[in-house]
Amino acid sequence: MTKKKSKYLGKRYFNGKHKDFLFRYILSNKRVLLELYNALNGTEYRNPDDLIINTLEDVVYLGYKNDLSFLIGNTLNLYEHQSTVNPNMPLRGLLYMAALYESYVTMQGENLYGAKQIPLPFPQYIVFINAEKEMPEQQVLRLSDAFQKVSGEGSGRSGPCLEVTATMLNINHGHNQEILNKCSKLEEYTIFVERVRFYLNKNKDIREALEWAMDDCIDNDILKDILLKNKAEVTRMLLTEFDARKYKKQLRKEAKEEGWEEGRKEGMEAGMAAGMEAGMAAGMEAGMEAGIATGMEVGITRLNKLNAYLLKEGKMDELERSISDQTFQQDLLKQYNIE
Repeated sequence: MTKKKSKYLGKRYFNGKHKDFLFRYILSNKRVLLELYNALNGTEYRNPDDLIINTLEDVVYLGYKNDLSFLIGNTLNLYEHQSTVNPNMPLRGLLYMAALYESYVTMQGENLYGAKQIPLPFPQYIVFINAEKEMPEQQVLRLSDAFQKVSGEGSGRSGPCLEVTATMLNINHGHNQEILNKCSKLEEYTIFVERVRFYLNKNKDIREALEWAMDDCIDNDILKDILLKNKAEVTRMLLTEFDARKYKKQLRKEAKEEGWEEGRKEGMEAGMAAGMEAGMAAGMEAGMEAGIATGMEVGITRLNKLNAYLLKEGKMDELERSISDQTFQQDLLKQYNIE
């Protein structure tokens, strides 16, 4: 196998949508999907045709298909794959589930405004995560954790009227092994991801890592049926999604830089405005202090002039009275024309 040097090295590049494609591809097989459903729920369905796949196209993800949604028995199931822990999964689940239920009610021909309650399938929302950082075997995220705190009128007496939970399952190899043991294809997928990461850590670029991982897995009968039959197609799709991820990353970088420049300008403007406001406040305070001081000085000068006139004319009674009677004092100032 030809080795070539690439600047795109390291495990960080096997951390996005290029894994999601393979995950969706594997679960597109109804037999595998039924096996996974049984493993998660302790059921024993045997007929893959019991599954009704109802995945909606591009409802929430703006360009990326939702991983998988399906009906079986009385349950409505939404399965997602993530490479990182996303705290907004419950919100995404809410939006997608709403669209699913809307479609379900329409397909059943139910009257949303009728007097009869519409029976709905029981919702289950599972997110499979193989993030590289440490995470628990299972974690439940709740939509209510995102609600802003309110108090007083309008806060409600029984809590929020809405809740959505997303059950996050760690599917890195060696985790949730009981589930993986019951769904061999999911376990093989986790091994494949682990092998790609291994070769990326050996400083191989993404194409080399994929090729080495695929050959390794084929030799060890891991996803062998999928990789032998569709190796070129799987490689092409993985690399396509990998390139799309790099493109989006570049767009985010450019947007971030543009946002930083815009933020810098806004910050400068806000800083100038704040500075002017602070300066005006400080100026007013200093002006008031100076005005008071000046006024006191002028007032004292006027009173000294008045007192001098009264003393010169021997008007001691008027002088004494002017000290306690301000109205009389003002009349004296006008009488002696003291400005």
